[in-house]
Order: sequence, then structure tokens, then C-alpha cells
Amino acid sequence: MLFLPAHVEKFVAKAHTRGADACILDLEDSVPLELKAQARESIAAGAQQIAAHKVGVLVRVNNDSDHNGRSPLLDADLEYSARPGVAALVIPKVNDGSLLKRTADKLDAIEARLGLPVGGIALIAQIEDVQALPNLDAIATSTPRLIGMSLGSEDFSASAGMVPTPEALYLPNQMVVFACRRAGILPFGFPSSIAEYSDEQAFAASVKRASEMGFVGAFCIHPKQAALLNAGFSPSEEQLAEARALLAAVAEAEAEGRGAFAFNGKMVDRPVILRAQELLRRAPA
Repeated sequence: MLFLPAHVEKFVAKAHTRGADACILDLEDSVPLELKAQARESIAAGAQQIAAHKVGVLVRVNNDSDHNGRSPLLDADLEYSARPGVAALVIPKVNDGSLLKRTADKLDAIEARLGLPVGGIALIAQIEDVQALPNLDAIATSTPRLIGMSLGSEDFSASAGMVPTPEALYLPNQMVVFACRRAGILPFGFPSSIAEYSDEQAFAASVKRASEMGFVGAFCIHPKQAALLNAGFSPSEEQLAEARALLAAVAEAEAEGRGAFAFNGKMVDRPVILRAQELLRRAPA
């Protein structure tokens, strides 16, 4: 899922050529405050333009509270982001489930008013503060609209007073994976900084580690990263061939009344079989 500043027309026009499965029209970090309104008003046309090319469309909204604890930018963003062609909203700075519940309620009203399917726009939560870690399960189960969570590496590291290295980010990322799996939603991310895209070898290694950790995809900020993410999260032909051969051996063992058995020098039991089945299930995507 590739971030694009919503107000930059040349990026939106080329979005479908960047190799990402989905593009995130960004209203937050990549848009200066004085251009927020312009970016907001670009969402409807941008979403239709990108969706016409069979590329998924998401919108990242703002979530900065004023001194009264209100989020005027979030409220305005929601009004402009609930549009045909938008599949999901990315909600940054999520520290507890109440924010997502309020957002879901507001979307119910907006969708009903616009004649859109109520509940049709999904949510993805960005975890960007250490304060959110004790609340991951509550966040993950806060609303049926929530389909996934991702750790925001830069903001989270700043809140923790740490450098966003793979070693420092491993534990909080794994906590996000576990919470997502407990809730039955999708874990997105990788254990390194999203801002470092020039070292392709290091980024590819982080994506490989992310796949091993249980992540299924991730956000990115550069087309180079999109290609590496697609490669790293997609099973290789060798992996698929091995999974098919394993399941064929399982069927043969079951026909012969055998339980655990050896395959390619390793003992095969239920967890190994489940991993092979999941690999083949996800392969068409």
C-alpha cells in the first residue's frame, strides 16, 4: 500500500503504474497544513481515477487533537474521505479503541447520508505511541470495520525514545502481529524504518523477516519499496512446489493410516501442514 500526497495531481495520475496493490491518498504527514483543504477536496476525483485502474484506494486522515481534546481535522477529513471508490481509511495515532468506535459511528452517519453501503468503508489503525501497547487487544476488537493494524515505526520510536532499528522495532511489531491474530484481523508492517528505502538489500531483508513474523503486507512511501514488498510477501515457485508436494505426501500418509511422518528430512505434524495450506491459500492474491 503506497502513500501518495492527495494534493499532488501528477502522483495521483501515475498511481496505477507504481506496482502497488493499493494506494493511500494521504491527508496527514505529506500535506502541509495550508494545503489540507485542497488535498481533502481532491479525494473524490483521485479515488475514482485510481480505482478505475483496478488499484485499491485508501485515505489516511489526520488525527491531531486541539487543546480541547477535539479533532477538527479528523471530522473534516471523514466528510470528504467517505466517497465511492474508497475501500478503507488509515487512522493514525490510535492509542485506544474509543477513537475507532467514534470514527465508525461517524462513518455510519456519513455513508447513510450519501447513500453508500453502511459499514462498507473499512479501517486500518496505525499504532504510533508506547501508550497504545497495553491496549492492542481492545483496539483490535473495537469495531467490525477494523481490518488491520500497523506499527508506525518513526512516531512509535520517537515516543519510546529509541532509534528505529530492526532490533528495537522487533518486539512492538511482533506484539501487533499477535494482537491482530487474536482478533482475526490483518497484521501489516515490517521491523525497520519506513523512511529508509535507498538500501534495497536491507529493506528486502526486513520484508523477509516481516513475512517470517506473520505480517501479510505493509505500507510504503516509495515505488521501489512496493516492488520489494510484493516480492518479499509473495511465495516463490519453490515454496509453492514444496507446499503442494507436502500436502500430497500428507494425503498419501493418511491413506496408509500413518500419523506423523518425515518429509524432506523433517518430521511433519499439524502446524507444518497448516502453514503449507495457508501458503497455498494466499498464493493467488
